[in-house]
Amino acid sequence: MKKRISSGDKKIALIAGALQLPFFTRDALQRAGWDVYVVGLKNFVDPKLNPDMVVRLGGAGRAIREFRRRGIRNLTFVGAIGHPNLYDIRPDLWSLSVLISIMKHQRGYDSMATALNRVLEKRGFRVLAAQDLAPELAFENAGVQTKVKPTKSDMADIERAVDVSHTIGKMDIGASVVVDKQVIAVEAAEGTAKMLDRVVEMRKNKKRISGVFAKMTKPGQDLRIDIPAIGVDTVRAVAKAHLRGIVVNTKTCFVVDKENVIKEANKSKIFIVAIDE
Repeated sequence: MKKRISSGDKKIALIAGALQLPFFTRDALQRAGWDVYVVGLKNFVDPKLNPDMVVRLGGAGRAIREFRRRGIRNLTFVGAIGHPNLYDIRPDLWSLSVLISIMKHQRGYDSMATALNRVLEKRGFRVLAAQDLAPELAFENAGVQTKVKPTKSDMADIERAVDVSHTIGKMDIGASVVVDKQVIAVEAAEGTAKMLDRVVEMRKNKKRISGVFAKMTKPGQDLRIDIPAIGVDTVRAVAKAHLRGIVVNTKTCFVVDKENVIKEANKSKIFIVAIDE
């Protein structure tokens, strides 16, 4: 459920991981009228983001004190950090208390994210979904987003890919799948980029272009932390794998640098379909 924010409560801390999404999120939030305080995660955040503060994963206590000093109660998390091993983190006292609470409820990566949100809320913070605050970060309307349209054969692959995505999502395995009549690849702990690398290698001698890549929200997923994302690199990998197109959710899949994603897809003759499921 979306949190109600009063019109005067426009301060927000953006906790930023790796890659380009934090740049686009910061700018989109500022355009939407938010006063954004950026906290970069050490060894992940791009220094060019010029964060107001940098903390390590286990060193959140310093950031929390600064949030309270500045009257910041709203938090949003964007950017990649992979699947960190909690046992490798050296937590400060505040982070240790949070980790203990999280570990009590951890049954998988998604349940860990949900537990983190609950713990932060119990400590007086609101964890908000960046895509709700700045809808421009995702495809807002369902349908084909590109010049290239899916064929009847593509639609069959899309339907299968969505079904498989929901199945693996329910088991908290991954968010991505590649289907070319049959299932070619499923994302696991390696992440989407490495899964696509496998597909590129597997299909490097394939001459016919067919099949789809789907990156879908998991059923019941807490959409405030670690939601799916695609970018220009995704489009290039899909083209290199000789696939016909990409399928994502509307509103709940980040599209990093949307204008250039669509431009690259049109250039590569790749379709992008956004669906409401």
